[in-house]
Amino acid sequence: MTQSHHAESSSHLIRKLGLMGLTATGICSMLGASINVVPFMIQRNVPGIGQYVLPAFLFAAVPALLAAFAYAVLASAMPRAGGSYIYASRGLNPYLGFIASFSQWFGLSIVIGVIAYVIVPFLRDIALGMNWTALAHFLELGPVRVSVALLLIWTFVYVNVRGVKSYERTLIPLMFIMFALGAIVIFAGFSFDHADFAKALMEKEGRIHQPGDPNGLDWRVFLSASALLFSSFIGFDSIAQAGGEAKNPTRTLPLAIGLAICIVGSFYFLFTYAVYHAVPWTFVAQEAMSRDISAPGMLSYLLPAGLSVAILTGAAVALINDLPAMLLSVSRLMFAWAEDGIFPARIAKVHSRYHTPHLALTVSGLIASVGVLGSHFAGDFFLGIDIMVTAMMVNFLLMCITLITLPRVNPELASRVAILKKRQLQKLLGWSGAILLSGFLVVHVWKDMTSTVQAWYFHSTPVWLIVMAMGSVLFFVKLRSLRSSGTDTEKLFNELPGQ
Repeated sequence: MTQSHHAESSSHLIRKLGLMGLTATGICSMLGASINVVPFMIQRNVPGIGQYVLPAFLFAAVPALLAAFAYAVLASAMPRAGGSYIYASRGLNPYLGFIASFSQWFGLSIVIGVIAYVIVPFLRDIALGMNWTALAHFLELGPVRVSVALLLIWTFVYVNVRGVKSYERTLIPLMFIMFALGAIVIFAGFSFDHADFAKALMEKEGRIHQPGDPNGLDWRVFLSASALLFSSFIGFDSIAQAGGEAKNPTRTLPLAIGLAICIVGSFYFLFTYAVYHAVPWTFVAQEAMSRDISAPGMLSYLLPAGLSVAILTGAAVALINDLPAMLLSVSRLMFAWAEDGIFPARIAKVHSRYHTPHLALTVSGLIASVGVLGSHFAGDFFLGIDIMVTAMMVNFLLMCITLITLPRVNPELASRVAILKKRQLQKLLGWSGAILLSGFLVVHVWKDMTSTVQAWYFHSTPVWLIVMAMGSVLFFVKLRSLRSSGTDTEKLFNELPGQ
């Protein structure tokens, strides 16, 4: 693929995405199942974590923050669509750049389907709260749940295809609604304590819950929980993928990444702390072992019906918000691969009217649809989340390594770094992130491979490795094809698309 072709393709992506839209992209990619489900279902997925959920969350934030710094620095130097692929392919190694982004693309594409599938029970519970019993029973039907999930995915594929204005007009209002309704959870959680909950449980269900003794801290359990809660911070990277459409990208991309991770981290901690302040962790753990639970479900014991419906609606909106932001992210990765000739060139085609990569968005919708079907037949959405966590740990690890290697591999691009320019600071952030993320990855893989499952393909690690092997074959076949056609691949992977 010639450089003139790169310039022609890139010129069709128009820089219309402002700071608010970029920040909303990161926030909405991060908040969703991570805030409403994972901190409570973790009691089943990591038995024994007990009262240490919040400390595990804080520990998980450390490598995420280091990865965010790496992303912000690299984004300031290489503001292009498909951020993580561009960063690593130009600053580390073309193959590792593709694998980092292919890992990210696969994990997020599957999770889009998982999230769409998880939304439907929240809609069902809203219907029950409104006494729309027939609708609630209808939503419980397997084919209906799958159909609604697919409808949500393709609705937001359409929203994304229609361009940046359509995207921002949808995402930003939903983000503010999500925060407003989520604030109800925070205020309610701090307004009640465990004694209030025990009284409410007796009044509503005639049940007596006897809180158990605090469990001791098992570091293996703690680290496993932290590795899973690391998924709560996945999403700020979607800001980098929109680098080809950001206004004033050298400034807005790093700033949006910083704002997103700080806002989400603070909100997430307050939200989770509030729920555990009102509901004993022993009750959360007990319920998680027998059924799927969420923050709204736990607080419904304490709140009147109207507020329960409001926080359920907030949870549903938070999950729905994930879809357009994550679809933008995965589609821009495919767009960047196609620009470099690693994917079919038609994937880089941009809509003549809306200036969006509509074919990449369509393919992303198809992969997400597979995630819906996988969630339905696997029966446990944590498989999809585990795949995403593995994928994103690898991605973030390679971003931290790229921060270390960039000046040696590509000094010209390294000279464009606009923030945190001191080399010693970059090395400190890169090495610290790489070491911590390597540890998290080892713990996560160990937990996955030692867990008891019905069949080998319910382990996320071998599934991820198979997909990475497929990605590797694709990369080397396309690389050989590029070289055979006379493309100077060394020059290709040394310059930014559109230069």
